[in-house]
Order: sequence, then structure tokens, then C-alpha cells
Amino acid sequence: MRRHNRTTLLRLLHVGGPSTRAALATELGLNRSTIKTLVDGLAEAGVVEERVPRPGRGAGRPSLLVLPQPHAAVVLAVDLQVEHVAMALVGLGGQILVRDSWHLRTPTRTADEVITHVIESTRVLAADLGVDPVAAGISVPGVVRRADGHVHEAPNLRWTDVALGERLGGVLRIPILVGNDAELGALAEHLRGVARGSSDAVYVSADVGVGGGVIAQGSSLSGGAGYFGEIGHMVIRPGGRPCYCGNSGCWETEIGEAALCRALGLPEGIARGAILVELRELARDPEAALERLAEFTEWLTLGLVNVVNLLGPQLVVLGDLLTVLPEAVIRVVAEEVRRRSLVSRAVGGTRIVSSVLGADVKLLGAAEVAFETVLDTV
Repeated sequence: MRRHNRTTLLRLLHVGGPSTRAALATELGLNRSTIKTLVDGLAEAGVVEERVPRPGRGAGRPSLLVLPQPHAAVVLAVDLQVEHVAMALVGLGGQILVRDSWHLRTPTRTADEVITHVIESTRVLAADLGVDPVAAGISVPGVVRRADGHVHEAPNLRWTDVALGERLGGVLRIPILVGNDAELGALAEHLRGVARGSSDAVYVSADVGVGGGVIAQGSSLSGGAGYFGEIGHMVIRPGGRPCYCGNSGCWETEIGEAALCRALGLPEGIARGAILVELRELARDPEAALERLAEFTEWLTLGLVNVVNLLGPQLVVLGDLLTVLPEAVIRVVAEEVRRRSLVSRAVGGTRIVSSVLGADVKLLGAAEVAFETVLDTV
């Protein structure tokens, strides 16, 4: 029981941030003497510290704040994307301590090249920080078996049957947790983003590909063997554009990066920065934005109606390129989803919002999945 209480308290501090002993007692339903014993033990082990908060205007002596110590437990987070890789060492409490990133081009997208670079960069980051990671979380844009980190297929990286978890774990000698990028994005949003406090949420990520992560009753859904969230391959336009998955008319072909380029009149394969500039410029003229993105908006809406009817979330969080869509477009999509979805109307209107975690969303999700194996051992 003491171990359980210790882990629960530490998880609360890790996700929720600094707190007083009184607030911890209330949140955990424990008496103050038990909280004192737990906090004193963690402080003695160097896992937390207590500090006087900044002076306020209230009268009386302020309560000490209990803060997690970032260096007490450090994990490696890796976000593999089609065009670049981002890495970081993340400390207890979710603080990014050091980071690295590099671009991927066709010759360097091979699994061997990426794995070698990740291992080398991990060693450099650990040497710079002076602390070795105790676990690692890896975000991959593909179909991943969570049990052992086997990448069944990551089409946009052109990877098939890559034993990523086994290969990295064999060299780094730490637990390796590999997950689908959108699934880890959903986890990050649930713990640290706009979905915090929502027990049922869906994260929809549109990049080169389209994926989804689902939080149901406060927990991540992972499906059989960990294969889950390929909402980009719902067929929404029979007879539409061919998709690499073998179908035609997948949602990905209508709202992915290539589709957004078509809607904006930009050549496919153009630099990502050019797409962002065009969208931000378009956001200045709502009427023009709605006109130019009318067809794109319709396909986004149609897919979201299906997602909401199937999963019934309180909240839908749009990630990656979808976060840059003009507000006028997001507003129309939200109104149409409510109008056309039975489930949305039943729950009082599913909210549709953009992620606020920026480019680090999947990196933070990768860190959190690694911390799941760490907090009960710190």
C-alpha cells in the first residue's frame, strides 16, 4: 500500500506540477501524517524538494510547495517523422532538459541509418546532461506493436517489419516503448494539453499521413496487439484517389499534406514552410479562406462526423498541419459536425479545438509513455 501511495503521489506531482502537502492529502484522500511520511521519504531520496513559494499578498506564513526534481528520473523521447527526427531527454515533471534534431532525406530514412543516429545522439545528450536515461519512448508514424516495439509498417518512411524496440533496447540497455505517433499525441494532449480534464477525447493528426489517438474514460485505447488509430484509412470517397494502403478514397487522401497543397494551389512536395506561410496569410481573410478551402473543409467535416459518431468524444483535438487552419474553417467544421452528428448533439456538442503543444506534442507523448514504466521504480 505504501508503494502504491508513493507512486500515486509522484504521478500527481509529475503531471500536475508543484503542490502543497495539504492539497496532496485532499487529492489523494490520505491523512496528513501519511503525506508527511511519503514526502519526507521522497525528499530524502532526492526525488522531490520542498520550497517556499514566491511571496504573495495573503497574510500568514505560506505553505511549502512540493516539487518534483527533474534529474531524479530522466527518460529519452524520440519523435520520428517523415522529414525529420526530434529527440530530447525529459526530466521528472515533464521538463525538456536537452534536445537534438536532424533532417531526414531519402538516403537517410533507412531504419539502419535512423537507429544508428538515435543511439549516437542519445549518448551525446546523456554526456551533455550528465545523466543517463532510464527508459525511452519512441513515436513512429506507422503501425506499431506495443508489446515489443515492432514496426509492422511505416509507409511514409518506407519501413516494413523493423524490430525497432528490440534493436534500440539491445544497445541502450533500457526499456524501449514504441507507439504510433497519433496515439502518443493523444496521450500528451490528455496529460499536458487542451484535452487535460477530458476523459474522452480524440486527437487527429494530419501530416504527410493522417492518424488518430483515442482517450476513452481517461485511458489510451491501443487495440489488439497495439494496432489502432488508423482513422486516416477510413474510406470516405469511394472511387477516389488511390492510397498506398491498397484502398481508394481514404480520408488521408483528402485531408493529408498533399490534399492541402491541392486546396491551396501549391505543388505537392513543396517545403512545409511554404504551406504554413500560405495558411497564415489566408487566415487574415476569413471569406477567402472559406472559399479556397471549401472542399477540404467538407472532407475534414465528413471524416470527423464519422469519428464522433463512432467514438463519442467530448473533445476532438486537431494536430500538426490542422493546427494552422484558419479559425473560420475550424468554426465551420465544428458547427457542421454538431449539425450532422447524432452523437455530437446528444453530448451537448463535441468541442473541436487545435492543439497548443506545438511541434513537441509527440515528443512529450513519447516521454510520457516512457515514464509509465518509471514512476513506480523511482
